[in-house]
Amino acid sequence: MFYVFNVVFPVFALILIGYVCGKTGKLGESASIELNRFVIWLALPAQLFNFAVSSSWQTLWQPGFIAAFFLSCLMVFILILIVSWVRNRDLAAASFAGLSASYSNTGYMGIPLCVLALGQDGLAPAIISTFIVFIMFALATVLIEIGILSHKKSHEIIWSVLKSLCTNPLLIAPVAGLLWASTDLVLYDPLAQVIAFLAAAATPCALVSIGLFLIQKESSAPQQVWGISFAKLIIQPLVAWCIAGPILDLSELWISAVVILAALPTGTGPFMLAQYYSADSRIISRVVLLTTMGSLLTLSLFLWWSRGV
Repeated sequence: MFYVFNVVFPVFALILIGYVCGKTGKLGESASIELNRFVIWLALPAQLFNFAVSSSWQTLWQPGFIAAFFLSCLMVFILILIVSWVRNRDLAAASFAGLSASYSNTGYMGIPLCVLALGQDGLAPAIISTFIVFIMFALATVLIEIGILSHKKSHEIIWSVLKSLCTNPLLIAPVAGLLWASTDLVLYDPLAQVIAFLAAAATPCALVSIGLFLIQKESSAPQQVWGISFAKLIIQPLVAWCIAGPILDLSELWISAVVILAALPTGTGPFMLAQYYSADSRIISRVVLLTTMGSLLTLSLFLWWSRGV
């Protein structure tokens, strides 16, 4: 449990720093807005590009693991999407809820946890899962666009969705990174250093920004936050285990990896996407906080279980 705490603690601490700075007036509303803009347009795209460019297609091709993790994400996404849509009849809001329930914090927490629990062999599944959450991110973006533009004609919706996908920096960056990686070219060192500097700022700035948003009063039903968090921390890893173990009969390493990665708390991606669309981020920010705190217990249990598999 202690090494799980060592990974979870910095996430919680940065959120707390943002909250305290907002409460004491050290960082105001304008700081929150500018932090979000910096993360969305510079830091997070640099992080996604940096991550993609350092990966190889050979490392990523693990069909069984891909199927297990992707289907666990997709099933939870669809479940929460339907429940939220039936309640509010708002496809965009339902898409944000579905993404919050299925978007694991694979980059910041998944990689160190998998390496700690499974050794260097745990690095490959953590990298693969990061690209899978990019796919979920793109799927949610399409549905959000459709929900926002539901009053327009079909061809206008299709054109707007395509335009949004082609101009969204959070989707362009990983694709550009994979394309660059396929060329076997080496980035100019000073340029690579600039990208690395920006990438390093993405996670702390995003988490501090979440802390600033937690100051806002909650106007939505708390049951929704608890329901999304339960789906993320309990339902998704159980679905992942059922698919990877009894159905696909993967090896112990890959079963342990898929369960650990599915049990991770919600990452900052959904929050950043909500900021990109100027949507209500309060539910997502609370889901990030609640799942991060709850994962200290659930991840410890899953890691203990994985050692006995």
